[in-house]
Amino acid sequence: MTDISIAKAHDKSWYAVCPKTELLKDAGVCALLKQQQIAIFHLERQQQLFAVSNYDPIGKAMVIYRGILGSVNDEPVIASPLYKQQFALTDGRCLQQDDMQLQTFDVRIENDMVEVLL
Repeated sequence: MTDISIAKAHDKSWYAVCPKTELLKDAGVCALLKQQQIAIFHLERQQQLFAVSNYDPIGKAMVIYRGILGSVNDEPVIASPLYKQQFALTDGRCLQQDDMQLQTFDVRIENDMVEVLL
């Protein structure tokens, strides 16, 4: 017998955020989905999208979407605008502090709409 509450906890859905034309090239935008702030980054040259939690666990503020995009060893990162720690956009880990991490989300463009999996 399956516990229904556990099964529902694992259900995920794609949520429309905005038309892809509203993405900022090589910058972040912030979206509120299910009472959670998500920072979405569009890396134009690589034609990649990344979605992470907008909450900076070190600065304790909702500011990640305002961070500075860059790369470290060819890995895309976002530097927090507060204390400049760098977080890998692929998996959310902090490059300077092993005990800090951003939550990451799957993101896609479907029918010209940006969608995030929650």
